[in-house]
Amino acid sequence: MTSAPPHDPFEALSREAALRCAPDGTVHWADARAARLFGLAEGRRLADVLMAGSEDKAQRLLDAARRDRVRDWELQLVDPEGVPRAVRFAAGPAGDGEIAIVCSASPEDVATQLQQMGDTLEELSRLQRESSRQAREILSGRAEISRLGTDLDDAGRGMRALYDELAESADSLKVATESRGRLVADMGHELRAPLSSILGLAKLLASGIDGTLAPEQERQVAFIRRSAEEMLELVNDLLDLSRIDAGKLRLRPAPFTVDALFALLRGQLRPLVADGAVTLTFADETGGRVIESDEGKVAQVLRNYITNALKFTEHGSVTVSARVDDEGMLRFAVRDTGIGISAPDQALVWDEFTQLDTPMHRKHKGSGLGLSLVRKLATVLGGEAGLESQPGVGTTAWLTMPVLHPDVAQLAAMRERGAHLSAGEAPVLVLEDDPQEMFVYERYLAGSGFRVIPARSVAEAREAVRHVTPAAVVLDVMLDGETSWQFLEELKRDPRLCDVPALVVTVLDRERKARALGASEFFVKPVEQQWLLRKLQSLASQRADRQVRTVLVIDDDDVSRYLVRRLLAETPYRVIEAADGPDGVVMAREQRPDVIILDFVLRTATAFDVLDQLKLDPDTRGIPVVVSTSRQLAEEERRRLATDTAAIMSKDRLSREVALARIRDALTLAVGTQGV
Repeated sequence: MTSAPPHDPFEALSREAALRCAPDGTVHWADARAARLFGLAEGRRLADVLMAGSEDKAQRLLDAARRDRVRDWELQLVDPEGVPRAVRFAAGPAGDGEIAIVCSASPEDVATQLQQMGDTLEELSRLQRESSRQAREILSGRAEISRLGTDLDDAGRGMRALYDELAESADSLKVATESRGRLVADMGHELRAPLSSILGLAKLLASGIDGTLAPEQERQVAFIRRSAEEMLELVNDLLDLSRIDAGKLRLRPAPFTVDALFALLRGQLRPLVADGAVTLTFADETGGRVIESDEGKVAQVLRNYITNALKFTEHGSVTVSARVDDEGMLRFAVRDTGIGISAPDQALVWDEFTQLDTPMHRKHKGSGLGLSLVRKLATVLGGEAGLESQPGVGTTAWLTMPVLHPDVAQLAAMRERGAHLSAGEAPVLVLEDDPQEMFVYERYLAGSGFRVIPARSVAEAREAVRHVTPAAVVLDVMLDGETSWQFLEELKRDPRLCDVPALVVTVLDRERKARALGASEFFVKPVEQQWLLRKLQSLASQRADRQVRTVLVIDDDDVSRYLVRRLLAETPYRVIEAADGPDGVVMAREQRPDVIILDFVLRTATAFDVLDQLKLDPDTRGIPVVVSTSRQLAEEERRRLATDTAAIMSKDRLSREVALARIRDALTLAVGTQGV
């Protein structure tokens, strides 16, 4: 066997070292890697390189190794450069009272990642403490709103508990990776509810329902609201990153124009330029070109760019432009006249949890997630993100993406193939709003004598059957914002199509429909007063027998019930309350309210359990139910809460027209199920 040549690159990459030491940790012999990696050489003691607090654990390792072999002990050491390192030890007796030790260091990127995640949680904790301090200044003496401080304290304890769980569970690379995903998901769900309550109470105070606030109180309420919104935005960024990394982020491609997108952004960002120090302008050079992609995700990318530009431009201008380049790609650019970014730092800003060390960046310290999320969203949109910058001159951040999202382009190609049937091929109409599921159908039917005719909405399906009589129809029950049951009824009433076999795809069978019937609407906490009034008025106009007067709120959160009660004060609606599911069912039977607002997550029962009881009772099955939630529902939960024509309101598609259409569908279903 030949020995390794001098400066062997494999030797430089090795992270394992060996040494012999006395029972007190004094090193009698160590190889070169022990000195290079850990600063351990003959005569030094193991305690010399331990992190504070690891001494007792190290001595237990030495005591155990004197008697027998031990493995998988982990200690925290400080390397010669002063960087903390997680090091795994295996040891055993070596004779003459000595102990033989083999140790290996974990990769630096894992320790760095854990440290960065800890920094992010510390930033969340700082924001929470700031919100709590501001809340205490204005809410003292207000008994109904004192729970706000309790929610803030609970949120802080929850974040600290999550951080402790992460620190305790990071025993290996695999565990560390899995822990990150669990941490993000748990943190998001745990923080959403109290943050929603904080925002709702802040808006309630600002509305003046309980009296006009003094100017200083208005300023303090604005601080509370802004801090809570920053925390909520950070939680949403973490959840989006987690979904992208897990491959679970679902896009919703739909046609839109840049002009409409810019109008939305202009309205959302107008408060950030109210002082006039920075001008914000939009330039649409696309000529009204229709874009087919996920408008919400594109807006998320541009909002991140624009808020960064405004944050680091104290005086000057920010210009947002869009054009279609010579290669047919849509290019957005956000150009500012701010402080700029040095060339070495331009690569760093895209890393997760990274903050540049400049006076301006320290002044506007954030989580370091924004641009990392932007780059990943750009990839999901089928494009790229980048920037050019010069210190003292400004920065231009850009996004390039296809005018047609790749999924849309593939569906167009599939539609074109379906329009040109080969001899012997039979057309199968597939009504499915998920492009990935549509591609699965095409792969399944390839070479079988069938050709998929794709339709992503009921309107597209209606248009398709005008031109072709399919050999069969495959229907997904729940589409994006609508159901396919009415279309199925139309097929069966059409003499030309009534004999076409239809395959209905759903996770619910007919015998379990009572679990979801009657969920008339969704809203995302905190509820807005005007939104709630519009929904109740719409429900009232749909019921021919009587006007809506009584609203039953079933929610185990005192703050949520309080908010609804205060929002409906001095309106035609009388609010009655139940703090849990069983009491709510009893009140519904005894008082027969006109509308029920049901929280999705209850401590003593699930929303599905309450719906079961309401819809199986002839006296309560016809009452419209509005399901409220402060969390993002999983796809299976959304499907379970809507069958037949029951409506689900997607928060990123919320509009007056869509909301009214969904309510009409739900009320039609509620009336139709009276005899179920």
